[in-house]
Amino acid sequence: MPVLHLRAKPNARRNQLEMTSNGVVTVRLHAPAQDGQANTCLLGYLAEVFGVNKSSLMLLSGHTAPFKKVEIGGLAEAEFRAVLARSRAE
Repeated sequence: MPVLHLRAKPNARRNQLEMTSNGVVTVRLHAPAQDGQANTCLLGYLAEVFGVNKSSLMLLSGHTAPFKKVEIGGLAEAEFRAVLARSRAE
């Protein structure tokens, strides 16, 4: 199962996944970093982006930090890389 290493930035205008040319993934989240709202928003948004069920995602680390690791189940490595490649192109 692929593991996504990312930086979460809460309180954004909208949810957005960005990947820089050097491979750093940033996810901007509409939700505030309060009472787990940003983490819930993050998992829901990533499920939508990668086309998997929210229950297929697991926050491995970074529950209270901006740098997080999210395991994405039910997704092949090739599909995972294709989604990230599209986020880089946009």
